[in-house]
Amino acid sequence: MIDFSLTEEQQMLVKMTHDFVEKEMLPHEETLERTDALPPELAASLKKRSIELGLHACNLPEEVGGGGLDAISVMLIEKELGRTSLALAECAHRPLNILASCVGEQVNQFLEPTVRGEKRDCIAMTEPGAGSDLRGMKCKAERVGDDWVINGEKHFISQASISDYCVLFAATGSEALEDQTVKVPKKRISAFLVDFSDPGVEVAPGYKNVSHRGYTNNILRFDNVKIPQWRIMGPEGDGFRLVNQWLGPTRLTVAATCVARAERAFEIALNYSVTREQFGQKIGKFQGISFPLADMATEIKIANLMLLETAWKIDQGSVTPEDCAMTKLFCTEMLSRVADQALQTVGGMGLMEDLPLERIWRDARVERIWDGTSEIQRHIISRGLLRPLEK
Repeated sequence: MIDFSLTEEQQMLVKMTHDFVEKEMLPHEETLERTDALPPELAASLKKRSIELGLHACNLPEEVGGGGLDAISVMLIEKELGRTSLALAECAHRPLNILASCVGEQVNQFLEPTVRGEKRDCIAMTEPGAGSDLRGMKCKAERVGDDWVINGEKHFISQASISDYCVLFAATGSEALEDQTVKVPKKRISAFLVDFSDPGVEVAPGYKNVSHRGYTNNILRFDNVKIPQWRIMGPEGDGFRLVNQWLGPTRLTVAATCVARAERAFEIALNYSVTREQFGQKIGKFQGISFPLADMATEIKIANLMLLETAWKIDQGSVTPEDCAMTKLFCTEMLSRVADQALQTVGGMGLMEDLPLERIWRDARVERIWDGTSEIQRHIISRGLLRPLEK
């Protein structure tokens, strides 16, 4: 039997998060949009409140001090937080899930302070010459005695300016060539815990962009940064496994926030269609308005079902990269379609700052790029379809 209903606990989590967003985050959206900055005192207040509510680190297992919530519950929380601006939502921080892989001194120095809210993490993967092509990265870590020495640069690193450290992915050598027809060996990628107080680390201002005001990106530079051996996560060359461990849930998070914003845009368009009058009647009476409303509602319902199925598969341990790719692809592109149509329904007022529509429409654009472009998602899906037939 298929049961789409939420448990009582999940319903309570949704209501609690919804009320938190409505009462303590949404009122600050206009100021955030106008100033492109989140006041530190507001960020601290929202962070404190999120810890009190149990939202902080709710995605990490109980055994490492996290909330221990199942994937469906985490997805529902992400979706409610997704109703507001990303900079506000991120005050209720959900640390990188790969931190659960910390061992030994990594737990004391990084994992536990992060779970307690004393330190903040970020992920450093993208480079100017290595976006979708992870193996193309030039940032490297070389073993020197008992230490690792890191040199290179990362960019588009979200929220690095308010973080204390990063999980850095760097090349640590090349894999042995097993196929003699391949002339260029693949790089081994490894993950490291790099504290921003380490000598040689520079956190530089990033780029100005049109999406997600107040949510910063930075450039990270590493100049002969020496870190001890215990800072490597897992064995050398384990970077791709950790990346994949992070990417699946992260793509589900992106999808969930997109559905939340699509629902908000749809609500505005729907309410406008039953109040706005033209040619002597409510504009919702015209098929040019009502049919697109039906299309938007249908797309949102499909997206919600995809979210539930993918989260359920994560909980069951049966999720595939193709599942996460399909969900991220559909939900991000659906948001762009719904935001654009909602804006078209409202007309000129939709582009004015009086309504959140122009922000939702503007913010939607980056969702098809970060955490894997739409083209990368289609590649993952098509590869999964074709590979079994090529053997």
